[in-house]
Amino acid sequence: MPVYRPDDSVTLPLLEREPELAAAANAVDALCGSKRTGGLLVYRGAAGLGKTALLSEVRRLATGRCAVWSARGGETVTSVPFHVVRQLLQPALTDDGPASEPAGAPTDARELLGERYEIVGPALGIAPPGEQHADPQGVRDGLDALVERLAAVHGRLVLLVDDAQWADLETLAWLTSFAERPAGGVPVLIVVAYRTEEAIGETEWFLQKIGVAAKLLVTLSELTSDATAELARAALGEHADDPFCREVWAVTGGNAYETVELLAKVRDSGLEPVEDFAGELRALGASARGTGLIARLEELGTATTRFAWAAAILGTDISLDLAISLSGMSQEAAAKCAERLRAARILVGTDPLEFVHPLIAGAVYRAIPPGVRTAMHGLAAWAVSRSGRGSAAAAPHLLEVHPDGDPELVEQLREAAAEHLAVGAPDAARRCLERALAEPPLESVRPQVLYELGCATLLTSPATTVGHLRAALDTPRLDEALRVDVVFRLAQALTHNNQTGDAAHVVATEVARAEEGPARMRLQGAHFLWEGVQAIEENGPERSSRLARLADGLAGRDNTERVLLMLRAFDGTARGESAEENVQIGERALIEGRLPPGVGWADTAWGFEPPALLGLSYAFADRLDRAESLFQEGLRAFEISGWSGGHLAFAHALVGYGHRRRGRLADAETYLRESLRLADRVGSGLPMHWDAASMLIDTLLARGHVDEALEAAERHAFAPPYSSSIVIPDAPSVRGRMLLALGRTKEAVVELEAAGQALTARGRHNIVMAPWACDLARAVADDDPRRAAQLASYARDRAERFGTHTAIGVALCCAASLREGVGKVELLAQAVAHLEASPSAYELAVARVEYGIAAGFPAELACGLELAESCGADGLAERARSAMDARPASR
Repeated sequence: MPVYRPDDSVTLPLLEREPELAAAANAVDALCGSKRTGGLLVYRGAAGLGKTALLSEVRRLATGRCAVWSARGGETVTSVPFHVVRQLLQPALTDDGPASEPAGAPTDARELLGERYEIVGPALGIAPPGEQHADPQGVRDGLDALVERLAAVHGRLVLLVDDAQWADLETLAWLTSFAERPAGGVPVLIVVAYRTEEAIGETEWFLQKIGVAAKLLVTLSELTSDATAELARAALGEHADDPFCREVWAVTGGNAYETVELLAKVRDSGLEPVEDFAGELRALGASARGTGLIARLEELGTATTRFAWAAAILGTDISLDLAISLSGMSQEAAAKCAERLRAARILVGTDPLEFVHPLIAGAVYRAIPPGVRTAMHGLAAWAVSRSGRGSAAAAPHLLEVHPDGDPELVEQLREAAAEHLAVGAPDAARRCLERALAEPPLESVRPQVLYELGCATLLTSPATTVGHLRAALDTPRLDEALRVDVVFRLAQALTHNNQTGDAAHVVATEVARAEEGPARMRLQGAHFLWEGVQAIEENGPERSSRLARLADGLAGRDNTERVLLMLRAFDGTARGESAEENVQIGERALIEGRLPPGVGWADTAWGFEPPALLGLSYAFADRLDRAESLFQEGLRAFEISGWSGGHLAFAHALVGYGHRRRGRLADAETYLRESLRLADRVGSGLPMHWDAASMLIDTLLARGHVDEALEAAERHAFAPPYSSSIVIPDAPSVRGRMLLALGRTKEAVVELEAAGQALTARGRHNIVMAPWACDLARAVADDDPRRAAQLASYARDRAERFGTHTAIGVALCCAASLREGVGKVELLAQAVAHLEASPSAYELAVARVEYGIAAGFPAELACGLELAESCGADGLAERARSAMDARPASR
């Protein structure tokens, strides 16, 4: 179990690491065995305790048995997004991959990444960044898929990450999410090593989570005096005596790296390893670290020291041409300096160069006088930009330059931020833009920087976005066109942060101050949007009247008009107005039956809300073919864009709800559970959670899985206080239905009465979107039959006004539940007739089962049972079977 040192002819044993080495050997054997079992190992400890040597041993064990790729964090490049991921996975996508590929293995990056190439390629540095902001979760999902694909191609993989305490946060976020995935059979072994004393802040949090997920988490300790003596005799000969070996241990404190370095210096100096010369060890040891190392470096000359400084500024994977440019010397002079540093065991390699150990790199970097270090970062930024590597590559150096009111630096930082956003690194973009604000930018540019800063955090932190955009809005000399964008994005962020009322208020204030014209019209559209989707509204009927008057004169000539028409169609749907007229209004918003450019699901000018509301209007109008087409289009658009966070979660919810309305309840449950899984990765208690939870609970109740519905409600806090945004289907109505199913009738009545009062006061009477009236009628039927009849009459009247077969059939079933005898049978027969003409298979199954029971028609009951089973409505199917079993045998 040897460890090899650069430029060292002596191989030293790796001592007192037997458990760690055994775990590594077992992990590699499990990976390379018939079961191809992956895993995660974490080695941590102070600097110099042998973590890198352990990774080298893992590499040795795995080489020739599977593909092995490695990466290493760097102290000066922690702010470079995906820096470690690129080191780790680029070889698999370039000509630097394994020499022997499996037969028929795809080697082209596009083939390996498939449709994710445009999403993941920029993060990996193999494709140019696009113009659209990449969703970080989408990039992480793409990296997951790439690793799975590589594992399939190569059979098994080993991924080694050293110095993870200096890995970029984007890489750590991906490693954490990959490590926390359910164990499943992906044949990948990940081995992570890091220094505990250097891991702080978010880095420490990520590494702790990785440690929790690991099969083995080991904190390394210092070598004992016995192990140090064994190393000394292996390096210097068996004649090294005990007093000398004990002094080696005393000088190094059992630090493996310092021990190896000290023994190398003893050998190079020709010092006899006996007690008489043990007193010279401290001086030799000091030259390997801290001030002693720097003194040794300075002895190599001013030019060599400056070249070492340039290398330290550049960090890891040091490009020779950049080092030459930064040090300001000729190629010949630089080559001589590099050779001296290699001979002194400070650098290794040629192009790129690398420090022998991160401890040396850190010592050299910190030895650079602060003023000189800052100036050299400025020069490095210039050199990187001049080399054509771009502003993003120069950003780590730009971040280190002292603020000086430099407009050019502000522009470079903005360019870097744009590139970071395009690769899915909003935190890196935020750091650049915050640094740009500190420069500071020109007053005319400051609002734009604040707006960009707000947009950088929209997908990941709506609350942070709100603060930046409010600051932008309060900035003097804000351009009017930009002001509209700021207001719209602020309202969107407030809504996503469950502050829908604030969103509506912000836009209303801006509408009042805006002059007539396209900008004011767009603000009006935004105002109607955020007013309409808030859960509580002071005067809903008045707003609906204003929207109706405005939309009546619109033909859909531009996107603002089209959005207003979509909002009008949904508002009419929620109010229970003629479904056919609502559909006609919605059709005016489309171009040849399709969403117009600029109002698509992934377009940022208006957001995904307008097409979602239009799709829901179609769904409740019994135009499920149109609704499902729109919802699938949204799901596909978010997948193509790599938006794997809240957007994709909401799209899954909509597709799931389309299945619910069709009566495909098992499919609906699958999509809705996936929606909630995706939403949980973003946060908790957000509007997307409410919609998906309400849809899921409604679906589980339809399936007859009442206990599961209650479990979902408790897990997702589906109880008052409700979301500040409307929930589809209406949350209090669904909760009231659940309470009824649980037999908690009094609680259900209170919930449903409150829902009815709130909705009718707002003028919202759609009995399918908000099914409070029918459930309340059933809840009070025994104690107050007169009131139950009034509620059933209200539901039927509103259903007939809305005019869909689904709504009328549901209302007729409700009325029938309050009747007996011939009247009940007649109402159920009418309900079946309407629902047969609808796309709502579950509601039809309910009507058929109840009709078969009431009329005593075995054939109808059997038909209802078959339909209930095909819908996945287990509770309804059981009711039908029980009714059939209870019938007299003669009949």
